[in-house]
Amino acid sequence: MNLELLESFGQNYPEEFDGALDCASLAVTCAFNRRGTLLAVGCNDGRIVIWDFLTRGIAKIISAHVHPVCSLSWSRAGYKLVSVSTDNNVCIWDVLSGECDIKYRFPSPVMKGDVNIVASFDRRGEHIFTGNSRGKLLILSCPDLKIKATFRIGQGTTSAAAVKSIEFARRTEFFLVNSADRVIRVYDARKVLKCGKDDDPEPTQKLQDLVNKTMWKKCCFSGDGEYICAGSARQHSLYIWERSVGNLVKILHGTKGEMLLDVVWHPVRPIMASISSGVVSVWSQNQVENWSAFAPDFKELDENVEYEERESEFDQSDEDKSVELSQERREEDVEVDVTSTEPVTAFCSSDEDDDSHALLYLPISPEIEEPEEGWGPEGAPNEDLSSKRSGDSKENVSPKKKRPKTFDVSLENAPTDEVHPLVSNRPKEKQAAGNKKGRNNSKGDSKKDRKKH
Repeated sequence: MNLELLESFGQNYPEEFDGALDCASLAVTCAFNRRGTLLAVGCNDGRIVIWDFLTRGIAKIISAHVHPVCSLSWSRAGYKLVSVSTDNNVCIWDVLSGECDIKYRFPSPVMKGDVNIVASFDRRGEHIFTGNSRGKLLILSCPDLKIKATFRIGQGTTSAAAVKSIEFARRTEFFLVNSADRVIRVYDARKVLKCGKDDDPEPTQKLQDLVNKTMWKKCCFSGDGEYICAGSARQHSLYIWERSVGNLVKILHGTKGEMLLDVVWHPVRPIMASISSGVVSVWSQNQVENWSAFAPDFKELDENVEYEERESEFDQSDEDKSVELSQERREEDVEVDVTSTEPVTAFCSSDEDDDSHALLYLPISPEIEEPEEGWGPEGAPNEDLSSKRSGDSKENVSPKKKRPKTFDVSLENAPTDEVHPLVSNRPKEKQAAGNKKGRNNSKGDSKKDRKKH
């Protein structure tokens, strides 16, 4: 189906729950690739689970970190994946092989958001937008880091206007600022840059829940930039606004009692994925089959109708066909190019070209219980394959994984006592007391052992 025809004049946002993706671990964060065919999910145990989003099946599992994964980001072509964890490491992974190419080690845990300052690249990577706890935004050019514009999102310098996150749309120049005052402000990046350092630009939209005064956990744009979704920090609820008008069009409610961790919008289709209670929930539209839209002469029948076929209708050579039909047949016999592909503009941004060599799917090798002799890579014999699977033969072991290039990053005054909230729910005092108690018990046990001996 042509994806360009999916841009309907009606509503283009998800309306109902459409199943869940269970990673067998507690999911923390997720990210779509640029085409929306693969979904990477970061788990609490440090694993990265890559889902084939069309078949809703697991395509690859990468044992990435030993601590929870805080954030994930795909490369433009989809061959690389960046993961951030509280084990102080930022890793770049090869998606096809599942191996780590480059590792950056920091002196402190790396988290997606912080209480003091947040930062985000614009969609071109030409500027860095930063926001602090006093509601001030600073825009720097990249890579020379020169200040291009500064402004405040609200009046005063109170902590109520602290910037929590900055998100950019994929196909337009709009970006949103989620602040602690429960207001989502939408700005035009071009107007903000024109204002410079002397003027405070007004947001094009201010979105908030006036009834419940909801605090927002995560916000995101739709693939076309026409809708904005915000997840509640109190419960598993997703609010969807139309950006151009600013009206609330839909509220999606998950299971009561669950807390939302992350939400992402599909880059092409009206589909969202949200995470709560360690499970990825999928939200989509209710598809109604309209069979009459497939062909102009197609008719829907309520019951079977008896059909009388012509005498030569199914003959191999129709003797009764007219000359006009044969003329039409000759006109239809033209060569059709089925090898070359044209770029689909639905996958592209409004002012950039398409990537023709993007990684859309991951190959999966079939599992064969009793392979035939000579089957395998490069005609490997059956015995070699069985020995590789069982691990009995030392000669036929799997190749060693290459060591990643490791770089140590030094930071001044880096915090060393930060603990991720998902690592443990117990307070530090109880943890310290438990550790001290465990040490005392171990000493006592060792004394008893000595007396026995």
